[in-house]
Amino acid sequence: MKSLTAQAFLFDLNGTMIDDMEFHTRAWYDILNNDLGARLSWDDLKQEMYGKNHELLVRVFGPDRFTLAEMDHLSIEKEKRYQKEFFPKLQLIKGLPEFLEGAKKGGKAMAIGSAAIPFNIDFVVDNLDIRHYFGAIVSAADVAESKPHPETFTQAAARLGVPPQQCIVFEDAPKGVEAAQNACMQAIVLTTMHEAHEFAQYTNILAFIKDYTDPVLQPLLQS
Repeated sequence: MKSLTAQAFLFDLNGTMIDDMEFHTRAWYDILNNDLGARLSWDDLKQEMYGKNHELLVRVFGPDRFTLAEMDHLSIEKEKRYQKEFFPKLQLIKGLPEFLEGAKKGGKAMAIGSAAIPFNIDFVVDNLDIRHYFGAIVSAADVAESKPHPETFTQAAARLGVPPQQCIVFEDAPKGVEAAQNACMQAIVLTTMHEAHEFAQYTNILAFIKDYTDPVLQPLLQS
């Protein structure tokens, strides 16, 4: 990793702080195919796993299939199925508890910037008791445009009072890395859901890591 001083760390949530994207994909696969008849393959669905729940439904079915109320209902139902299956396995990715504590002791500002709805974010941060680490949490409810639009991350930086160029984003998805690049932020990629070659078009990636025990992260805590 090139030498870089960062004042703040911005974390995507699903697939970045917890390794749960397979469970989200399973829940959507069940609803989209078994309930709604979309006939999507697993690989096709993986390509749709970004942005707000409502946006995913529109991408798959078009803008006229559901009312807003119906999409709200499907969004909550999807999260309920995901939470029921994932809860027994809910834990932070290896090394992240120590990284969060080290960042806090080092005076780093931290925020969560996620396309998840508050219902899902609360499920994670409250069950894991990590809310106190974060000076800001930006959810799908807080932005007009989701990733790859930069608003999620620029809003998080603004709430922390840190310039975008002084933020490092932790992400697991290409569209999230694109959002960071659009926000003029560097990114570190967790390879929980996607492989490195899927990020070849982006120029803002500092490192690819499997988890937060990677020694490449230590200089960030010391800068």
